[in-house]
Amino acid sequence: MEKTTTDPGSPFEPEVLERLAALKKDNRAAFEALRAQLKKAGCRVTALDEAIAEESGDTGGRGPTQADILIDLAQTAELFQTPDGTGYADLDLNGHRETWPIRAKGFRRWLARRFFEATQGAPSSEALQSALNVIEAKAHFDAPERIVHIRVGGLDGKLYLDLGDDTWQAVEIDAAGWRVIDNPPVRFRRAAGMQALPAPVNGGSIETLRSFLNVQSDADFVLVVAWALAVLRNRGPYPVIVLSGEQGSAKSTFSAILRSLLDPNTAPLRALPREDRDLFIAANNGHVLAFDNVSGLPAWISDTLCRLATGGGFAVRQLYSDQDEVLFDAARPVILNGIEEIVTRPDLADRAVFLTLEPIPEENRRPEAELWAAFEAERPRLLGVLLDAVVEGIKRLPDTHLEKLPRMADFALWATACETALWPAGTFWRAYCGNRDEAVEGVIDSDPIAAAVRAVMATRTVWTGKASDLLGALSEVVGERGVKSKTWPDSPRALSGRLRRAATFLRKIGIEISFGREGRARTRTITITIDSVPENEGIRPSTPSVSSAPMEKASAIDAFAPGDVRTVGWHADGSDYDRNPIIHAKPLKSQAKNGADGADADRPPQSALKETTNTAWSARL
Repeated sequence: MEKTTTDPGSPFEPEVLERLAALKKDNRAAFEALRAQLKKAGCRVTALDEAIAEESGDTGGRGPTQADILIDLAQTAELFQTPDGTGYADLDLNGHRETWPIRAKGFRRWLARRFFEATQGAPSSEALQSALNVIEAKAHFDAPERIVHIRVGGLDGKLYLDLGDDTWQAVEIDAAGWRVIDNPPVRFRRAAGMQALPAPVNGGSIETLRSFLNVQSDADFVLVVAWALAVLRNRGPYPVIVLSGEQGSAKSTFSAILRSLLDPNTAPLRALPREDRDLFIAANNGHVLAFDNVSGLPAWISDTLCRLATGGGFAVRQLYSDQDEVLFDAARPVILNGIEEIVTRPDLADRAVFLTLEPIPEENRRPEAELWAAFEAERPRLLGVLLDAVVEGIKRLPDTHLEKLPRMADFALWATACETALWPAGTFWRAYCGNRDEAVEGVIDSDPIAAAVRAVMATRTVWTGKASDLLGALSEVVGERGVKSKTWPDSPRALSGRLRRAATFLRKIGIEISFGREGRARTRTITITIDSVPENEGIRPSTPSVSSAPMEKASAIDAFAPGDVRTVGWHADGSDYDRNPIIHAKPLKSQAKNGADGADADRPPQSALKETTNTAWSARL
């Protein structure tokens, strides 16, 4: 003790270490008291402990640390990494394989449990963090690369649907059929909130699903089923299904049933996210995204949903980091519902399927508990019949072709390949074309620029000029109130951008917009022309028979050709009319007249029939 106060190395003399090691072995209490005094005298007791251990023959020092034990215990897991560098581990638990990210709570809990089984103690947070760093490094540098899926995956021409149960079973689907298997060859991960799907069974009918959904027409139901079949595919594009209707039309229940059928979650419906990061997190942790009671779509989220529908990348800064990014590159099915027409931008509308739900009469309402109990009883059979259609789609997809491909071409081909398992060939295409035509009209009506262009071109076939001239012409059409609205472009440059965005849907109704330069000064010009054959005519289904499909008012005008004489009949309430596509050779008896201002023609008495030519509708057209 006296020497240590002036020479801290004195306790490390060989003879002193020998006596200290013997004292520690024979009288631990006396050794600890002496060690405390040496520490007060300035001795480095940690180094002294190591020297005493070496003197006593314990070459391992103080033994393995907690981190060393954790790293050794992790050797029983099969490590790998994903293409983005995230480390994963396959764990063998009770005879089945589970896949967890190394940084996820599931893997941390497994590792802490293994440590307790080995040591009867708990690892410290510091030791667990240090071990995870090493394990993740081993997965990154020393392990193979694999793709991890959520809910739906694919490999070697087969599809796999994760049932989400405790035994990690999945449904394997190929051209020969579907079956429930253990330990599928693809890896799935489980995100927070995911719930299990029931084991599918045979013998179901797709019409049973209709009893749980508030759909008014066969075409709407066909589109809903087509969207569900797209969800069961491992890659997009996935159309955004948009539900609109007044209060009491069961929009939220409709959305919740669709998600429960395909990707159940403890929080099936969510509010619209406020920023890209929230949408990225939701897309990274679920296969189907359902947003409830949407009152409007800001421009940024409309663009993000477009990328999410057809597949696109997200990049957000990693928390607590200045340079690292978290990347997400995938497509996800999306459900939107709201009272108003929430999709107004053409690029998103071109990727969407629109359904308008009618209010449910009070006498037809069902208690929610009764509805969900009946749905749960039918869910295994409903899933089974959808899987039967997926089998048919895998079998027929290589030989499926369409005369003209829409924007969501892959979706249309897939739905067409699957449909013969459920209904006659061509059913989906007719329903989809009709839905797209309605979407065109809806978006044009909601876009003041597109509506104004249509109004300007109603009295001419060609317009050419500068953007500033066109802005003036459009302003005259909409009036002072329209010009002062927030949505009206405030400059010719802004107008050009709005025209480029609206050009796609205007082309579908026969209005072509082109941009060019003229003269030596290369002045920028805009040319608007009327196309004799609108783009929609190329994809419109064949005209149905008179007895099966009445014409809509908006499309009836297109059916008239110069010189044709058609019989037009109004319903008793004076609303819609049916067109009889029969060309008469006899002279006209009377014609429906238009007003001088080009307004609608005066309708005949409710019981009368009139004959008219297309010229009677010229002012209206």
